[in-house]
Amino acid sequence: MVTVAAVAGSLRTESYTRLALDHALDAAETAGAETELLDLRSFDLPPLDPDVNEQGDAAAFSRQVRAADALLLGSPMYHGSYSGVLKNAIDHCGFDEFEGKTVGLLGVAGGAFPITALEHLRSVCRALDAWVLPHQAAIPRASAAFADGAFVDEGLAGRVHTLGRRVVEYAAIEPEPATFESDQNVGG
Repeated sequence: MVTVAAVAGSLRTESYTRLALDHALDAAETAGAETELLDLRSFDLPPLDPDVNEQGDAAAFSRQVRAADALLLGSPMYHGSYSGVLKNAIDHCGFDEFEGKTVGLLGVAGGAFPITALEHLRSVCRALDAWVLPHQAAIPRASAAFADGAFVDEGLAGRVHTLGRRVVEYAAIEPEPATFESDQNVGG
């Protein structure tokens, strides 16, 4: 059975990112996957210090990421990019957790489309040799996108559902050969 882990890059209690990832995970379950939400509020992940081996819950977090067959990464857009807490969580991981792994991206914005946040996440995942789905889900004007925990717009709900389904469909995609970056970007 395919396992999908979603990482919610928001610490907000009433997080639209977490809510949208829950919908994507429901779709992944419907597609036959076993799912888990990795809520960054549940992990002690101090800012990465490469000189310190054991930092908080970093080993437990990276172990859960590594164990998943596929990942969903969700983030609110902050200042034109993805959240610092998600960046820090990814920094606690590396090639062992991402290389060859299928990753689906979801971005949430209070205003216009969170395209730059998704582009930045895509670049980071590609640098880690992950296989990032071409399909991504962008949720603009998040406060108006949901009512009572459900999507207001069927088209938006469909994009998120497709993201959850596709991450399962492509979880076993054959990885590409190693890239130049994979040998050069170690211990940056």
